[in-house]
Amino acid sequence: MSYDAPFAGLKVVDLSQGIAGPYCAMLLAQHGAQVIKVENAGEGDWSRVLGARYGDHTAFSIIGNLGKRSVAIDLKTEDGKNVLWRLLRGADVFLEGFRPGVIGRLGFGYDAVSAREPRLLYVSISGFGQTGPLAERPAMDPVLQAFTGLTAENKGEDGIPHRVPVIPVDMATALYAYQALSSALYARRDETRGRHIDVSLLQGAAGLQAIRMMASTLEGGTVRPGGVPYGVYRTADGWMTITAIHDREWRDLCAALEHPDLAGDDRFSSPKSRYDNEAALNELLRPLLATRDCAEWSRRFTSARILHERVNGYADFLREPQVSATSAVAWLDQPGVPQAVPVPQVPGTLPAANGTARSTAPACGQHTREVLREHGYDDAEITALVARGVVGGG
Repeated sequence: MSYDAPFAGLKVVDLSQGIAGPYCAMLLAQHGAQVIKVENAGEGDWSRVLGARYGDHTAFSIIGNLGKRSVAIDLKTEDGKNVLWRLLRGADVFLEGFRPGVIGRLGFGYDAVSAREPRLLYVSISGFGQTGPLAERPAMDPVLQAFTGLTAENKGEDGIPHRVPVIPVDMATALYAYQALSSALYARRDETRGRHIDVSLLQGAAGLQAIRMMASTLEGGTVRPGGVPYGVYRTADGWMTITAIHDREWRDLCAALEHPDLAGDDRFSSPKSRYDNEAALNELLRPLLATRDCAEWSRRFTSARILHERVNGYADFLREPQVSATSAVAWLDQPGVPQAVPVPQVPGTLPAANGTARSTAPACGQHTREVLREHGYDDAEITALVARGVVGGG
């Protein structure tokens, strides 16, 4: 155990699927834990079939499984269940991501597992939570975006609510689950038993929107921006986000625009007046900003210390010098993928080194034989299990 690998020696059995649970377990692996990914003996975790496929992988399965070892098991068979019980011996953490009730019917509910492994921390990640009228409904990120208000808040100038495409609910839920689990691991040093940690996409989505949800409630449904101007504006060669909250920033923005007269206009002389006259202000700003390109405006706004940035695409972002200067993204090779892929550095961890176990996502069942040997199975037993379809041989 060290700052570089604070969870070294921790044994994690990850039965979750999709992104929220797997990403949480991936974070444990990036901090040194030994994570065994348990997948279906057929096509594996369903993240492997989301979007474009590259051999055994998609972008979802790569990000969610870096640093893990994969074991493929048919949990519908008694022999498969016995294999999972063997893997759970001595485990510190167990993650599952089924709809409420499913894991219990498989025989691996919290009561059953904790009876055998009393100090184990058991994490359930669901869509709507373990109880309530919607508990058993299937749910993914877009469903919870709509349910919790995020889609309604994300209106474009066309007035249409839009889904945010970067699965923020899944990612936020993964981070909340990781912090809850990390806190529980710290507390467990002085506890005689583990506990059940219940995390849902509903909770993650609500937490992600805490400030805006509160502001909307207090302000009668219309959230006032922190300041005006505040938004995205077209330039001569693209788009730029600009924010000027304080009066000093507003005056400096007017100077950078070569229109200091705007700062003296009574309609825009205070934060409140600029908010009250936002439409009129934007009618003046938009044609001005369209006269020069992003580079020129950035030069001026940087000098004036105005909050701004060009609206980048992912390719633009990955080419930014600041990204390479801070090692924010590593380019990693993955088995079956035709080119190196950009993987954001997990904040607070050592830089990822290409080709290492920590930086590689496993194929489904890739480590079945290796892991089963570590858990007392001999080669003849493993071969027999593979032959009967109980486990995937890798």
